[in-house]
Amino acid sequence: MNLPPATTTLWRPTGPEELELVEASGWRAWPPRLPEQPIFYPVLNEEYAIRIARDWNVKHDGAGFVTRFEVDSAFPARYPVRQAGGRTILELWVPAEELDEFNAHIVGRIDVVHAFR
Repeated sequence: MNLPPATTTLWRPTGPEELELVEASGWRAWPPRLPEQPIFYPVLNEEYAIRIARDWNVKHDGAGFVTRFEVDSAFPARYPVRQAGGRTILELWVPAEELDEFNAHIVGRIDVVHAFR
C-alpha cells in the first residue's frame, strides 16, 4: 500500500499582489522573488503569520492575507529554522534561486485562511 508522503504545514503572510500571482498559478506555487527579495520565508506558526499579515501587510499594502500550505516533510529539513525574534517567531529561509524546487514539493493547494483589510 502506497501512503502519501508525510507533510509539514507552513504559513505565509502575503499582500494582495503576491496573492494574485499565487492564484494565477492555480494555487500551487509561489511567484519568483523580486530582485530586492533574496529569500522566500514561509513561517512555522499561524500566530506569527497573522501578526505579519495584520500588522505589516495591511499597513503597507492595504490588505494582508495568511496562507497555509503543505510541503513534503523531508524537503524543508534542508533549511535551518531561523528565529526572527521571540520563541514563536520562526521562519524558513529559502534562497530565491531555490524557489522553483521548493514549489515542486508543495503538496496540494495553497489556501487563504485569514484576510485582513
